[in-house]
Amino acid sequence: MTRSHLPAKTVSSPSRRQILKRAAAAAAGAMAAPMFIPSSALGKDGATAPSERIVMAGIGIGGRGSHDLNWALSESDTQFVAICDVSAPAREKAKGTIDKKNGNADCKTYRDVREFLAQRTDIDAVICATSERWHSMMSIIAMRAGRDIYCEKPGSMFITEGRAMMETAKRYGRVFQTGTQRRSEANFIFANELAKRGYLGKLHTVYAHTLEIPLNHDWAPAEPEPAKEVFDWNLWLGPVPWRPYNKKWIHGWHGVYDFHTGGIGEWGSHTINQCQMAIGADHTAAIEYKFPGNDTGNGLEARFANGIKLVLNGEGWSKPGRKQMWHGSCGVRYEGSEGSVSVADGYSTPELSNPALLSEFKKLVNEYLERENRPLGHMRDFLNCVKSRRLTVSNASVSHHTMSTNHAANICTWLKRDLKYDPIKEEFLNDPEANRLRTRAWRDPWSA
Repeated sequence: MTRSHLPAKTVSSPSRRQILKRAAAAAAGAMAAPMFIPSSALGKDGATAPSERIVMAGIGIGGRGSHDLNWALSESDTQFVAICDVSAPAREKAKGTIDKKNGNADCKTYRDVREFLAQRTDIDAVICATSERWHSMMSIIAMRAGRDIYCEKPGSMFITEGRAMMETAKRYGRVFQTGTQRRSEANFIFANELAKRGYLGKLHTVYAHTLEIPLNHDWAPAEPEPAKEVFDWNLWLGPVPWRPYNKKWIHGWHGVYDFHTGGIGEWGSHTINQCQMAIGADHTAAIEYKFPGNDTGNGLEARFANGIKLVLNGEGWSKPGRKQMWHGSCGVRYEGSEGSVSVADGYSTPELSNPALLSEFKKLVNEYLERENRPLGHMRDFLNCVKSRRLTVSNASVSHHTMSTNHAANICTWLKRDLKYDPIKEEFLNDPEANRLRTRAWRDPWSA
């Protein structure tokens, strides 16, 4: 008999018991079968689980911002998802960097920071590396929108702006770090610890590297303005007074009052910041300023309430006949009754009047890191604080108060006279003209 002629089997419906047995067997099989979940999703093999990653975006990422972006991308617990920039080429360049790192093309781009912050409610933290006229205002906008922010230095353009930024961070409970990265570098930490812990004896003078760039009020004629989607001139200007478009300002704003804090603010935002950390003056400002007889601030002397003198040193101090304080950029020097230390970028180790103190290098740096619970790495400190909600090493209060010394020094050079300043009231003593220079007008619609 052929297969086609075999009698058909009787088909009957399975019983309830059979159904339950089959279901149990299927479940057991599923439990036994391997589940293919990427190790990165579980946080294994050095990866960070998605639930522990900090979702980030960049604002004004170009120049120095490219360094900050790559710095943050190198951390395993960051996930970059968006870029906001007024320049289309800058947007696309940053997007390309992020997409290459992420292995996809998912990074979104935005032109207007207001639209960006309103739409991207998934973002935890942002990096701001715009030019300095935007720093405080961008920080205020981002923190009001519920974002933590790593913002490049200088932290403010004028004293009252810095105060508004500091109060915003406190009011909204946001984590803020200003980009004074030398606070998180071993050489500068060691020098600061020597000063703070008495290894140099009683401190009497600290020196801060500044640049010899006076401020001007230059103007330029109007040129045809690019299409807004290519380059948004109005947003590029932001809170500063309006002026007609001229491409020279895009990369040539240094030294112009509306855009710049001058050579004092540009370098002093780093070096005065270091000096105030070394002398225990993070949350105050100098109280007396002595006009140096020039319009760059080179040689300006300031005094703190604790009696320690701060001296600003421009690039010209390496010229013949002038005392060599350090070699390299962003240098500081601390002098006490028992010795001195100098350090700047590019040093293998700080220079000491007593080289034997170098034997304390690892000990002092490690004790600082343990005592303060800080990492070596400024971006890493910011990311750790985003998770822990503690203050960063260069938080909003530190930024505001050290920049107040910078701004007061600038005002001293502009008015060409000695000044006295009350860092608690944040006003100059008996000098209405100096007090008017504590603030500048913000352009609508930008306001604190």
